[in-house]
Amino acid sequence: MISGAGPTGLALGIDLARRGVTALVVERQPTLSRGARGTGMQPRTQEVYDDLGVLPAARAAGGLYPPMALWEDGRIAHTHQMIVRVAPTPSTPYSDALMLPQWRNVELLHDRLRELGGSVHLSTELTGFTQDADGITARLTGPDGDVRTVRARYLVACDGGGSTIRKQLAVPMSGPELSPGHAVLADVRLDGLDRDHWHRWQLSSGGFLTLLPLAGTDAFQMLAAAASDEPDTSADAVRDLIAEHTHLTRDHVREVLWTSLYRPKAGMADAYRHGRVFLAGDAAHIHSPAGGQGMNTSVQDGYNLGWKLGQVLRHGAPDALLDTYETERRPIAARILETSTRLHRSGSLHRGRNLHQLDVGYPDSPLSRELRTALPDGALTAGDRAPDAPCTTADGTPTHLFDVFRGPHFTVLALDAPDLDLTPLTRAAGATPVRTVHTAGPAPDLLDPDGHLHAAYGTTPTVFLIRPDGYVAVAAPPETAEAAITEALATHFGAAPVAV
Repeated sequence: MISGAGPTGLALGIDLARRGVTALVVERQPTLSRGARGTGMQPRTQEVYDDLGVLPAARAAGGLYPPMALWEDGRIAHTHQMIVRVAPTPSTPYSDALMLPQWRNVELLHDRLRELGGSVHLSTELTGFTQDADGITARLTGPDGDVRTVRARYLVACDGGGSTIRKQLAVPMSGPELSPGHAVLADVRLDGLDRDHWHRWQLSSGGFLTLLPLAGTDAFQMLAAAASDEPDTSADAVRDLIAEHTHLTRDHVREVLWTSLYRPKAGMADAYRHGRVFLAGDAAHIHSPAGGQGMNTSVQDGYNLGWKLGQVLRHGAPDALLDTYETERRPIAARILETSTRLHRSGSLHRGRNLHQLDVGYPDSPLSRELRTALPDGALTAGDRAPDAPCTTADGTPTHLFDVFRGPHFTVLALDAPDLDLTPLTRAAGATPVRTVHTAGPAPDLLDPDGHLHAAYGTTPTVFLIRPDGYVAVAAPPETAEAAITEALATHFGAAPVAV
């Protein structure tokens, strides 16, 4: 069961659905989330969406962030690129933050979930639960006030920063103190501004007001961090804020579509797993929006947990695999919490590649085994994100490593190990799905005519086991690879592999 149909819960639902795991997704609100809210999709999250089958629709609906325009005395005084543009490379095909309003994001995720046969039960609130050795018994209150109980093997709380599930579990949250204050958020339709800039006005009080043209829409997102003893999120108050702090008048604001009040909070749950209950997304960690990290970190929580639940529920992996969700993701949340808090306190507007989350990895995870020695500096190692590489199939057809990785399987990539027989890894049926790929030998699966694969994965013969979430689980010399990968699959991931 998944409680909450925001980006975290929907991404998790998609991942489980493609693994053949039935998940009940409940959402207490009568509709999917409204409002642009967090708009930035970092490159690593785009890679996740590529794997989940959502990225083409997201890229079609979104766009790049425009340069920031600073207004003074009724005119644009100067402009700058707040979010630094980065050229794509063969190993990182998605290199810029993608702007996508959150309401559109959840629509696209919901569409993908439905394509895979899943659904969301709206106006359905989880109002209580108990757990025992075999599963969860949850009490659900439906749209007409009807109450029913359901059983599930596990429960994932994706119900936001005010998570009722976390509160029922009495899980403390700890984190840095942020200065008190507030900001008014609104989605508006207005006249009088171009859509080629992200517009900003600095206020004499020290606050600011911004209007961001939302890609793929005719609306702007307003963020007003203006001093006020009594914040007001009514449509009239939004019009007043815009008229007071910009050169626009109230009449320029044609429609106020949605409003919300933001108060700075930061914290992290002391534990992510509680028996058969897991905390994910904002239920597990709350960040300042500075740097655009929160939603991205949340989606990747679901992506990390999804394949592990699939292995346990479908392929006989030990329950201890689920403990690695907290082991791997909680340190990442701590790092993101520190980054977003630092940016929040500094007021810095510069956003560079350090926020892309492409350097997120799990080198210290119990699931990561690096068995090579004397590696050069910067070498790809176990626990790292598995990079992309343009290459070709044996007949010369262009493809990418991401095309090989895409799907709910593990991948064994045998780099320049032509004599290694991979059939023992795929001989037994009925367990972990594994795809094997040779880059050399009499019948290679992939060729590297432009050297991109070797540039990303090294020039020393190596066998890599790539996890379903695109991280290197095992990196071993060919002579020890079969034993190491077989042991990893049997110990952590399932009873025995099956070819795909």
